[in-house]
Amino acid sequence: MNSFTIRYRNTQGTLMRILNAASRRGLDLHYVNAEAAERDHQATLVLDVNQKQVGQLYREWYAIADVTKVASGAAQPAEWNSPHPPAGVSIDGSCAARA
Repeated sequence: MNSFTIRYRNTQGTLMRILNAASRRGLDLHYVNAEAAERDHQATLVLDVNQKQVGQLYREWYAIADVTKVASGAAQPAEWNSPHPPAGVSIDGSCAARA
């Protein structure tokens, strides 16, 4: 598993283009987190990829005009094994039954 951190300017559609690069290749998104980071925004993705796919993703992400930095490394289990549902979110049994 590899963890990717992508810094980008939050313009319309940038996050979707970042996520589309992985989904178009049929890669499972094990973990996704997007948040404000100083003046820009940051997306963290955990994917199971080989070296060829890492190169392809880097190339495609850097081709997006608003992406400023891409970094990767081995995924840390604490980074993507967050509780489900996230803290502060409750799942009401009646709402779940309607779905």
